[in-house]
Order: sequence, then structure tokens, then C-alpha cells
Amino acid sequence: MTQIRFPLPAEPEPQPLPRPPEGLEFDLDFEELVPPSEAESTTTGGTPHKLTAIDLFRGLTILEVVAHHTSGLALRYAVPDTLSFLLLQLINRTLHFAVPAFVFLSAVVLTRSLLKNFRPGRYFFRRVTRGAWPYLLWSGLYIAWYVWTGQRPASTLTDPDKWLFYLQYGKASYHLYFLLVALEVYLVIPLLLPLARRRPPIVLALLIGAALQLGVYVLNREVLRLPFPASTVLWYMLPVTVGAAVGARLDEFPAWWRRNRVFLIAGAALVYALYLPQALAYVRGEPVVPMVYSSLSWAYTTLMALIVLGVAYSLQRFAGAWRVALGIIGMFSLQIYLIHPAILQTLETMHAPGGDPLVFALTIVGYFLVSLLLPAILALLLVETRLSRLLFGR
Repeated sequence: MTQIRFPLPAEPEPQPLPRPPEGLEFDLDFEELVPPSEAESTTTGGTPHKLTAIDLFRGLTILEVVAHHTSGLALRYAVPDTLSFLLLQLINRTLHFAVPAFVFLSAVVLTRSLLKNFRPGRYFFRRVTRGAWPYLLWSGLYIAWYVWTGQRPASTLTDPDKWLFYLQYGKASYHLYFLLVALEVYLVIPLLLPLARRRPPIVLALLIGAALQLGVYVLNREVLRLPFPASTVLWYMLPVTVGAAVGARLDEFPAWWRRNRVFLIAGAALVYALYLPQALAYVRGEPVVPMVYSSLSWAYTTLMALIVLGVAYSLQRFAGAWRVALGIIGMFSLQIYLIHPAILQTLETMHAPGGDPLVFALTIVGYFLVSLLLPAILALLLVETRLSRLLFGR
């Protein structure tokens, strides 16, 4: 068989990574979490489903994931030191909050659910069938994909050390580390229930989470020295802690957002102004102070997660087909997340982006749309089938 060779995608960053990634809690019954008055009914696969702010959050964030990865691909073909190259860098570094956002969402919905009814046996069984199984399956599929496309040697398939490395650190493909982080989030959330039962204010949770995150940073630097810290839940303790607090107060969150959105957006804008120069320096290979870069990244991504949830609740008040479409995309965010890298790689090898700036931009937009819509259509066709449960755990 003739092997197809793709340009190798960038490895996940060993420091605070994007990405992202239904560590989201893609599989909870969100109708239990959101009042029916805040949901709009739709039908998928003949089954009624109420679109909620949670679906909209996932829709917004999966758009960010695909756009982030598409911009990363585009950077490999853009001409350095041009305006388009700078714009792509700005877009890529700005769209760098998906994994913390999805981790935050996992903490929100898991905390909300477990505070209502925590049955350890059922909880961990569902985590295995809907979390661990897709991670193992898609790790295997992507290992085979990378060998088939010539990105890794055939000996990878029979090398147990390689398999252990890929599974231990989420390295079977550049995006799968998020599913590994999600599995660890499932273990951490029950430990945070005592804190969640006290229903701490969100601002207090931000301070507690920040202190905990900095403590983890120092612990890793001085003691643990993990080779890929961003592939562990330890690198996301700030969004996890804040997510647990929001989950404990989810009924109050829309009102909290309306009262505090101006301050939250202003704070995020200030942090972004400090974060962006560091992020651009990092992606260009220029020296940065690791603690400064990491701290700004944690602050920016966690504040963005809160803002996206607030925006999702705000959008919930508007009617229109666009909102239904966004919610449906959110419903299938896991499927899109798992499949879109392979589509991006296929499109890249079939027709590498190039030409004048307009043609280049249109090509990249086309990549984005195809990589987003094809997995969503496939997921819609498979909904409620055994094949869907086999492939995606739901």
C-alpha cells in the first residue's frame, strides 16, 4: 500500500496546553441540570432533546477547538513576517482555552450531578464505559492512523513501550491527552464534594484555586518533575476548583453573571493584555519565565471559561435556527473533537493551502468548515445506534 505522508502536527506543549477537549462531561443528562424554562426542544435521531446553555457552551468551545487546530495548520504554510502570519499567531494564541474550558465544564456538571445523587458504583461504571473506553479505542485508532499515513514507523504497532508511552501521556495523537485529563477529573471531583457542599462564592473559589494551582506548580518543579504536566489534571486545578464552585451554585450563576459580567470581562481583558505577549513569545521560541507564562495562561483560560458559560446563558434567551445549530454542534462535541484532526490531516495532504492571501484564507475557512461539519453529520446519522455507543461511548 502506498503510504500517504502528512506534515507532522505539533506536539502538545509541555507547559499549560490548550487544548482541548467531552472531558467535558459529554455524557451527563443535562436536562437534570438545567431548568426546562431555559431549554429549547429539538429532536435528534427521533429522540427529543432540550438544548440548554450547557449545549451552547460546548458548541462555542468545540468551534474554538477546531479553529485553534486549523489555525495551527495554517501557520505551517503562512509566510513568516507577514501580516497574515501575525494574525494567525494572534488567533492561535487567543483560541488557547478549550481544554481548561472543557475541564471547567466537567467540574461544573459533575459537581452539580453528584451533589444531587452520588452513587459511587454507578458513577465509576459510567466513567469507565463513557470515558475510559473511548480514550483506549481512539488511542488505538490514531496509533494505527499515524502508521498507515506514514507519520510513524510500522514497528510502533508492536512496540509495547510506545503503546505504554502513548496511553500514559495521551500522546497517541496530539489532541487525545485531553481525554486522559478528563479521566483524572472524574477521580478528583468526588474529593472536592466537601468543598462544594459549602457552596463557596465563585470569587473565593478563584482565589483558592489559584493558590492550589501555584502550589502544584512548585510541587512539580521541586519534587514531581512530570515530563508532561499538561497531560495531568494537576495542571488544571484552577478551572476544576472554580468549576466545582459554579456547579454547586449553578442555579444562581445566570444572575451572578449578569451582576458581574462587566468586571469579569474587564479582568479577562487585562489578563489577556499581559498574557498575549508572553504567549506570542512562547510560540516563536523566545525565552519566557515559566511561572509567569503559566500563571497568566491559567488566569486567562479560567476567566475565559467563566465568560463562555456566561455568554452561553445569555444566548439561551435568543431564538433562532443559529442557536439550535450551535446547540446541536455542542451535543456532538465529543465526536467532532475525536474525528476532526484526521480530517484536517487528510485535507492538508489532498490540497495544501497556498496562493494569494484571499485564496489562502478561503482554503483555511474551508478546512475549518469541513472538519467541523463532517463529524457532526456522521454523529447525527449514528445517534442512538450501537455503533455510536461502540465508537463514542454514547
